[in-house]
Amino acid sequence: MNAATQSLLDQIEATKQAGATIAAGLSDAQFNWQPGEGRWSIAQCLNHLNVGDTLVLPAFDRAIAAGRAAGKMSAGPFRYGWFSRLMISQMEPPPKWRMKTPLKKSAGTTHRLADVVPEFARVRDQLAERVHQSDGLDLPRIRTISPVNRLIRLPLGAYFEFILAHDRRHLWQARQVRNASGFGAPRPA
Repeated sequence: MNAATQSLLDQIEATKQAGATIAAGLSDAQFNWQPGEGRWSIAQCLNHLNVGDTLVLPAFDRAIAAGRAAGKMSAGPFRYGWFSRLMISQMEPPPKWRMKTPLKKSAGTTHRLADVVPEFARVRDQLAERVHQSDGLDLPRIRTISPVNRLIRLPLGAYFEFILAHDRRHLWQARQVRNASGFGAPRPA
């Protein structure tokens, strides 16, 4: 296994652990508590990540298959261009500015912790499976087309990094909810 693959797998494992830690010991009411009007709950953050990551898995499958079919193999090390690095850095927490998501409805309204948290781990395991499948491929030379915005085309390895930075961004957001003043208390009507 090359170093890039191992780094991605380590990041996925850290993401799984962070999601479990953020939700640990919460009631469904706390899980769904919103710190203010129009602000997402921990449940909405994690559900958004589940929906978004699941949506991109077929794009990874297509990119991996195309890379293998074209014989684009390399052990690395890998370097990505300025656009890829910019896209990844814009997703890293803490956010430099708020972004509107094209998947706004993916947050949903209310969710059961017993449904969302196991799904969070399962989706990360599916992502790890794609990373394993990509081991040995030339990650900068294989393009992945975003299923959210077809104009965004990133190298396979950079897209993995982008998704993991996106996960970290919303996990950071979920931590802010858990640390908010009055966390879990009913909001005045």
